[in-house]
Amino acid sequence: MRIIRTHEDIEAGLAGLIMLDARLEHVVAKAGPVPLRRTDPGYRGIANIIVSQMVSKASAAAIWRRMEAALGEISPDAVLSLGDEDCRQFGLSRAKADTLRRVAAAAVAGEIDLDAICNAEAAVAIHELTAIKGVGRWTAEVYLLFCAGHPDVFPSGDVALQNAIGHALEFDLRPTASEIDSLATCWSPWRSVAARLFWAYYAQEMRRDALPVTP
Repeated sequence: MRIIRTHEDIEAGLAGLIMLDARLEHVVAKAGPVPLRRTDPGYRGIANIIVSQMVSKASAAAIWRRMEAALGEISPDAVLSLGDEDCRQFGLSRAKADTLRRVAAAAVAGEIDLDAICNAEAAVAIHELTAIKGVGRWTAEVYLLFCAGHPDVFPSGDVALQNAIGHALEFDLRPTASEIDSLATCWSPWRSVAARLFWAYYAQEMRRDALPVTP
């Protein structure tokens, strides 16, 4: 498994995608530079993804700044020390606070190793992550994509990706997650680069915030 670590890996993936699907050549041309957007694996990485779900980039950044100001290091022990009122003051919903705590508790108890899971096959890693209540497929896939650098994961439930694919490939209606799952099989083993490509296309051609967006 080739880990996506550098911009050279992105370029190799884009070249591979064009060979797999000629339709993507014009997507690459219109998308402009495709960002790497890697972050370190571990609790901090998945916590940031959970905080970012279903809110604007600005709102997520503000919540994260408040958490860092109060806690310093965003660690499992630090999050488990928070009370409900602390979480409300940060701007966290009850559901997000509960998910952050469950992941923290699983990490502290040794039920999941967020670093080691990065070396697992995608299906295995997704199964282990989504076994934690509140962690859905999208969260697991985005963690593998950006924190693990997994080369072959495509978060088909992401609304920005659905819109970008529908626009770029001229669908009459926005494709569903199941339709994208089927479509993306032909982009293997570079599905993670394809996801980055369509987020970049979304930002460039549709002039929208290119953060991953859940349904």
